[in-house]
Amino acid sequence: MGRKYFGTDGIRGTANRHPMTPEIAMKVGMAAGLAFQRGSYRHRVVIGKDTRLSSYMIENAMVAGFTSAGMDVFLLGPMPTPAVAMLTRSLRADIGVMISASHNPFEDNGIKLFGPEGYKLSDDIERTIEGLLDEDLSARLATGSRLGRAKRVDGVHDRYIEFAKRTLPRELSLEGIRVAIDCANGAGYSVAPEVLWELGAEVIKIGISPDGTNINDNCGSTAPATLAAKVKEVRADIGIALDGDADRVLIVDERASVVDGDQLMAVIAESWSEDGRLAAGGIVATIMSNLGLERFLEARHLQLARTKVGDRYVVEHMREHGYNVGGEQSGHIVLSDFGTTGDGLVSALQVLAVVKRKGGTVSEVCRRFDPVPQILKNVRFAGGEPLERDRVQDAISAGRERLGNSGRLVIRPSGTEPLIRVMAEGDDRALVSSVVDDIVGALKQAAA
Repeated sequence: MGRKYFGTDGIRGTANRHPMTPEIAMKVGMAAGLAFQRGSYRHRVVIGKDTRLSSYMIENAMVAGFTSAGMDVFLLGPMPTPAVAMLTRSLRADIGVMISASHNPFEDNGIKLFGPEGYKLSDDIERTIEGLLDEDLSARLATGSRLGRAKRVDGVHDRYIEFAKRTLPRELSLEGIRVAIDCANGAGYSVAPEVLWELGAEVIKIGISPDGTNINDNCGSTAPATLAAKVKEVRADIGIALDGDADRVLIVDERASVVDGDQLMAVIAESWSEDGRLAAGGIVATIMSNLGLERFLEARHLQLARTKVGDRYVVEHMREHGYNVGGEQSGHIVLSDFGTTGDGLVSALQVLAVVKRKGGTVSEVCRRFDPVPQILKNVRFAGGEPLERDRVQDAISAGRERLGNSGRLVIRPSGTEPLIRVMAEGDDRALVSSVVDDIVGALKQAAA
């Protein structure tokens, strides 16, 4: 059965338009609540959200759905996605929910679901929930005293702050480091700066004034130029850019240059390998990570295992094969010694620990390899299957042949939008650009 509602990262779309309507949100609560009831005890769900205006609407609808399924609801308020995953385990909940569209504009919203161990749901469980969404569940819902209760939980910010601080050695202090942090007017706006300050850093904060409509608006990891300008203005040692739900991070060095997730994974992998902490002899990344990262790791006798795009696929591979570092070029970095999903703040703290230990500047510490020229272009289509057209397949085959062993070609449909993403990389930028343009041209003709 195909996936009707769920994409690569939960359910996502324009708020108050299918599938991100209150009706669907309530049905997701009912379906997920029923799917995760596995005993006669009082079942519970934790629900966090980002700062979007529509998160109130979705939250209330999901509360109705879960309580009607007989689950007690613990409301966390605005909290980072990794905090929701952590609190799902800590509060012994049967399921966790994060209401967020991550890095998307405020008009969008989404629903991310976590199992009782804090991991995102597998494709099989999502299909089970999708099947329930289209059924009449009225006969299976709770009645009388079996109905769920809902309450706001106090102190959850403090729990996450202490958790994040404990990911660093007790004796490590960030005193003497000037940090500029951009919280994207999102879920991390309160907790992230507090963690840095309590660890001793001098903290300059931007993107900490959410109003319901300004999340990711010219700020955060999707617009790092804003943070780069602030780093230059205040002469910060480092800039930290989170996205709307704080599960991804980009770094800005003291020169105001952006450092992406591939470089950050290289920093952490090299450091942990030197300390004997790196598991499984390498890291996990997606097919989109730069070839330069792969070569960097190979030179240090470390391997790069690749998965399809989506941090949950990275996590699944990490769990199956015993890795403890993985992530995506976009800044989703998963450190399984600490958490079950991407955590922008904890990843930034690990980078800061390396900077502190080595004593160099951020630009010296975080530029671990020269990226291979990589070009990514998107082609929007209205319907049909343009990738299946003969002219497109011929262009792809020709592109692979031209790149040979000196480059890579990745063509994939977006999991959240009607787009086809065309990425190529190789040592010859002109050749890479030509290959991408040829395939994009064929796709546009096929999609016309």
